[in-house]
Amino acid sequence: MKLHEYQAKSLLRDHGIPVPEGKVADSPEEAETIAREVGCPVMVKAQVLVGGRGKAGGVKKAADPKEAAARARDILGMKIKGIVVQRVLVARAVDIAKEFYVSLTVDRALKAVQCIASASGGMEIEEIAVREPHKIIRFALDPEQGLVRGRHFDALAHAFAAPVVSPIVAEQAWRIVEGMYRLFAEKDCSLVEINPCALTPDGSLVAADAKVIFDDNALYKHPELESLRSPEEYGEDEMDAKSHGLSYVGLDGAIGCIVNGAGLSMATMDLIKYFGGSPANFLDVGGSSNPEKVLNALRIISKNPRVTAILINIFGGITRCDDIARGILMAKEQIRIPVPLTIRLIGTNEKEGRGLLEKAGIDAYTDLTEAVQAVVGKAPRQGKAQA
Repeated sequence: MKLHEYQAKSLLRDHGIPVPEGKVADSPEEAETIAREVGCPVMVKAQVLVGGRGKAGGVKKAADPKEAAARARDILGMKIKGIVVQRVLVARAVDIAKEFYVSLTVDRALKAVQCIASASGGMEIEEIAVREPHKIIRFALDPEQGLVRGRHFDALAHAFAAPVVSPIVAEQAWRIVEGMYRLFAEKDCSLVEINPCALTPDGSLVAADAKVIFDDNALYKHPELESLRSPEEYGEDEMDAKSHGLSYVGLDGAIGCIVNGAGLSMATMDLIKYFGGSPANFLDVGGSSNPEKVLNALRIISKNPRVTAILINIFGGITRCDDIARGILMAKEQIRIPVPLTIRLIGTNEKEGRGLLEKAGIDAYTDLTEAVQAVVGKAPRQGKAQA
């Protein structure tokens, strides 16, 4: 789960990390009021969960409150990578002498939290890693010991030492990373990033921009974070699916997919691509035998105007084929499915499931390749298929 910049900075502030004073606004008038409160100049920054805000014109400096209102008027309502800007952060502008980068993330290969730091902040860290990897310092934290000053302080100070920083700045960097690690551990984050971590002319470090991502698998332990969730990250269909216990990710293709199991779902999408089709979504109904899940899955996918055909691919284990069949029949009775439906059904209670479908005049494949070729053939390249 991703956070907007203003939310991320609020969490950093709560963990003792200095951030520029600022508030979020959803109107030019509110932006003007905030600019008067925090003092000018200010930065007016679009709050969207995508990168490239600056290049898109979503980050502007304002010298006075009236200009802050004008800049907010320019940014509010604009689209950045397809997302409409509904709020802006109005924050006191930081006078930056030097920009650094620092983050904590999960290194799955090392099975540990990794700290990444660089004296080349304010840029895409991925580009630096490719072009100038020597400018990046990395060190892993022991899962049991975490951040240890005696072991990690020198590495962090080295990362912040170009061109030259004082011991006071190195100490500030250490306190910032300590706060980041507390946040990371307490809230089960997968990323805490400050870029840039700005050095001001008076020798202070401040988090000029920030990014925080929570591990979705741990959110059940943190109900207080649910209010921070933004619908723009998931989309209406993904939120709808989540509320019904479905794992769903929207894609840009034309073939709707309903599958049981993440691995089988990925293999199904690969096969659709192999035979010239394009999947419209990832949707895993999971291992439970609940006909309602199939009904809701078909309802969600049928709303997508890009979908021209639907494939249901079930390899029954814990999931029972007869319950899947009942879900399909429920959907046929309760909702309009305006596109061709192709079914592959095999596994637990396969005979019973096929019997239910056959009584309703519905055929089901046993071979996945044949089913995928069939659905690709039924999916028009353009436009919605007719019922």
